Amino acid sequence: MALYRLILFFFVLSLLVPSLDASEGDTDPIYKACLDECEKSGCVGERCFQHCKFSSDGKPIDGPWYLQEPLYQKWKQWDCRSDCQYHCMLAREEQREKLGDKPVKYHGKWPFRRVYGIQEPVAVAFSALSLAMQFHGWLSFFILLNYKLPLRPNKRTYYEYTGLWHIYGILAMNFWLWSAVFHSRDVELTEKLDYSSAVALVGFGLILTILRVFNVRDEASRVMVAAPLIAIVTTHILYLNFYKLDYGLNMKVCTAMGVAQLVIWGVWTVVTSHPSRWKVWLFIVVDSLAVLFEIYDFPPYRGFVDAHAVRHAACIPITYICWSFVRDDAEFRTSTLLKKMK
Repeated sequence: MALYRLILFFFVLSLLVPSLDASEGDTDPIYKACLDECEKSGCVGERCFQHCKFSSDGKPIDGPWYLQEPLYQKWKQWDCRSDCQYHCMLAREEQREKLGDKPVKYHGKWPFRRVYGIQEPVAVAFSALSLAMQFHGWLSFFILLNYKLPLRPNKRTYYEYTGLWHIYGILAMNFWLWSAVFHSRDVELTEKLDYSSAVALVGFGLILTILRVFNVRDEASRVMVAAPLIAIVTTHILYLNFYKLDYGLNMKVCTAMGVAQLVIWGVWTVVTSHPSRWKVWLFIVVDSLAVLFEIYDFPPYRGFVDAHAVRHAACIPITYICWSFVRDDAEFRTSTLLKKMK
């Protein structure tokens, strides 16, 4: 009961988190003055940007800005305004640090320091590691089923949830790919791809959870379970992409589906005799603790490691635990079915 209360507390708390369009740093008069001056002069202090030089008709003097950029930054699309925002933010934060003030958010984000044009390098690194861990987990699952466990006479696996876990693995790898891209450069397109991928993954995770926990094996029954959830997830993705990119609403939808999964798996571990149920408990506990970092949301240490990056780091062992259970489940179900057939 204590675990369920903790999960419920996280869910209720997430519903109370407001979604703000402006941040404290955006309204800072010193920051705004720096931004206005930078867009006119193309300089922040002694640092000037070639692509901020415009003629009287508003066209760049030396050609398009992206032709002036170093090769490694061209694909990042750092334009005059984004560079002015970044360097004015750094200059203002240096002033605030000297005065003993704490960091504040600018345009909804903490003041991160770029590395080779990458906006949040630590989050990108952890996303890439999670992607690698997902690929390793999915590949080991594939090898186990097709080369280590016995197959049916028609070469199909005995495990009834093979296809579902393959889809889950593909969606998970897709999510971590776009997570790395989004944290590398936050623009509208990468943000939509990141949010949409997250919703698709969490939504399918809920479908998979219901089908596995309740042992739904009949195809017609699976369709009846999956169809309404797919409709909800699809509608939400269309809403985010074509109507309003609402961060607050998206957080609530993902949290609701995520909490539902944890509760269902938690109840299953109590009533089942599965030999690897302890791994599900471990997954639930670690994932619940990792959510604390998202709620706390502390500023980035030295401009690099924030709460979200730590959350991504926690997903690495969580992914390992998840796929470890899936492999055990495949072995357990295959063994059970073979015993029944004898």
